[in-house]
Amino acid sequence: MALVEINFDGIVGPSHNYAGLAFGNLAATASKGAMSFPRAAALQGIGKMRHNLRLGLVQGVFLPHARPNRDWLAALGTTFEDAPEPLGAAAFSASAMWAANAATVSPAPDTADGRCHLTAANLRTMAHRSHEWLESLSQLRLAFANEEHFAIHAPVPDTFGDEGAANHMRLCAGHDAAGVEVFVYGVRGGEFPARQHVEASRAVARLHGVDPARTLFVRQSEAAIAAGAFHNDVVAVANEHVLFAHEQAFEDKDGFYAALKALLSETEIVEVPADLVSLDDAVRSYIFNAQLVTLPEGGMALILPEEARETERVWAWLQAMAAGNGPIRRLCVVDVRQSMANGGGPACLRLRIVADPATIDGRFLVDEAQLDRIAACIEAFWPERIAPAELAEPGLLGRIEAARAALLSTLDLAELA
Repeated sequence: MALVEINFDGIVGPSHNYAGLAFGNLAATASKGAMSFPRAAALQGIGKMRHNLRLGLVQGVFLPHARPNRDWLAALGTTFEDAPEPLGAAAFSASAMWAANAATVSPAPDTADGRCHLTAANLRTMAHRSHEWLESLSQLRLAFANEEHFAIHAPVPDTFGDEGAANHMRLCAGHDAAGVEVFVYGVRGGEFPARQHVEASRAVARLHGVDPARTLFVRQSEAAIAAGAFHNDVVAVANEHVLFAHEQAFEDKDGFYAALKALLSETEIVEVPADLVSLDDAVRSYIFNAQLVTLPEGGMALILPEEARETERVWAWLQAMAAGNGPIRRLCVVDVRQSMANGGGPACLRLRIVADPATIDGRFLVDEAQLDRIAACIEAFWPERIAPAELAEPGLLGRIEAARAALLSTLDLAELA
């Protein structure tokens, strides 16, 4: 089979909760202390995957990580039962569901050795995410174990922060053609930290062996980070030859656009003007944290969260765009409210990988029947709700660990136990 784009979605874990751990992520901090609904959250994610399968897209999954992360706490000299806050909450986080932060991916057409390269992200800026990389790396090495087609890299040293594909874009004539790789980094963000460091991005580009002449390092605007765009994918998304971005996404947009068009002449830039959709509206609605995909029958669709439709100015602009003569003609809306309340939209939940599905461990690829089995496991084992006061209860911990074990059994992935 030819190279195709596969979306690997993180299954929302049974410990999904609202601890408000991500400084600079406005939705997450606003939801701090709220009741969470892990079962509904995971089923919403399954619903999004079903939607995308029915569009004719290829779909994969990544598994929830073991929570609480007892090994991480042991390395810090404590246990979940004795850990001071916020260590206990950080060890309990289900944030690995946002697979866009699992790794940065350079497909085979872009690399010197003709293999698809994946580098696990170190996620060192936020404590609750800093311990994800080890299990993410294990899943990557298992799913993409075929060394003829894939090269898997450990994270770059955590001297420099790397947050994965959420700060990386690829533009190309087609998924199977050589592309232009765009690494977006931050420098300042007002009171909020810039999570992606340019030194980490440059290291990943070298590890992947991408052509320096077809690689761009682009600074995210300080205004965007200060408005709550903690990753580039909150203000921009690309697919094949199309870049969909907010007017204020980049510090030097004119220089970036010119460099991009010089490398890929067919580039189309769909820019949302700030006077029609403010940065605040963009962050509130996650208009850009959408999946921009190429449909099998041709054309492109934008897979958006319900919040985009509910934000009047955003939806008006989107409808006008789709009715025009641009490259994005179809708007699809999905319900991922539980993830959105923690600051993760449709794009956060998936990692895009261009590869031949036949070269991937089939246990990580799903069809409708496999999603039925996963959904049945979620219905049976995921907690219906978690209140903040329940997080330390031994009974809840046991149920969460049993739920993950049941899913691993369902998918025949005992290696990840």
